[in-house]
Amino acid sequence: MARGFSKAIIVGNITRDPELRSTPSGAQVCGFSVAVNRNYKDSSGTNQESVSFIDCSAWGRAAEIIAQYAKKGSGILVSGRLEQRSWEDKEGQKRSRVEIVVEDFNFVGGNAGGDGGNYSGGKNSSSNDSQDVAPDDISDEPIDLSEIPF
Repeated sequence: MARGFSKAIIVGNITRDPELRSTPSGAQVCGFSVAVNRNYKDSSGTNQESVSFIDCSAWGRAAEIIAQYAKKGSGILVSGRLEQRSWEDKEGQKRSRVEIVVEDFNFVGGNAGGDGGNYSGGKNSSSNDSQDVAPDDISDEPIDLSEIPF
């Protein structure tokens, strides 16, 4: 049997302010939805636009950063795995949802604190939480190329 692989990459705008919650075990989770626009020409040559709304969930440090800096309308690039959740609602109806579980993200468009920052929460990420830089700590001074040691 073939080994499965699930990866999704989307770019769009957050449709509502992200909601940060904690699980009973204390883990942070942030839920949000991203609107992804698609422009195309129909069979008559008329320009058309369609919008897809994609649910996303981020965990841990990524959840905290998104909840702190993103808001409704913020541009975001999200990369992660697709996951389907199933449950029974109060009326006994079976429900399911496919969402992106965020592994990496990047704020785009300058609406998220103006930093255009990024975060990589995957296993192969070389950064750690103690090296995170808040957008207010970034200097506007030009870089002196003579100070670079290589």
